[in-house]
Amino acid sequence: MAIAWIALWVFSGLSGAFAADSAPQVTLSVARAGPRAVEALTQRSIVRDYRFAWNNLDLALQSNSTAALDGLFVGPASGWLNGAVQGQKQSGLRSRYANQIHKLDVVFYAPEGDVIELQDTAEYDLEILDGGKSLHQEHATVHYIVLMTPGADRWVIRQLQSVAQF
Repeated sequence: MAIAWIALWVFSGLSGAFAADSAPQVTLSVARAGPRAVEALTQRSIVRDYRFAWNNLDLALQSNSTAALDGLFVGPASGWLNGAVQGQKQSGLRSRYANQIHKLDVVFYAPEGDVIELQDTAEYDLEILDGGKSLHQEHATVHYIVLMTPGADRWVIRQLQSVAQF
């Protein structure tokens, strides 16, 4: 019940201010996938779950609460994100990722289907806030190496690491 209340509070407080923003846009290319081909169902699941994860990452950093993450990030990615939220909470800052566009390229799909490596060229507007005051705004293009693994009911992000280039 507490999680539902937090989500409702976050959405109600942010929906009017950010009504122009939409869910992250995610496209996926499997042209370089190997050694296994990526099935159509897996492609749809990766796009859906990656979009959901980035939407919830944004909510977590806006609200300084990991409640919205619901197991979408595991292992090193979870550790990084929890640390980022705690750091923001201690400093009194919040972050916002708006107008997200993610172009994913599959570069490795394990023969067993238990791990997929993606390269994400992400574009977004990043804003750092102190209370209601905007401290910094920028349009960023960032490259991420992403490892996803299948969970019980979705693909989860195990590693999310920014790199200078691919």
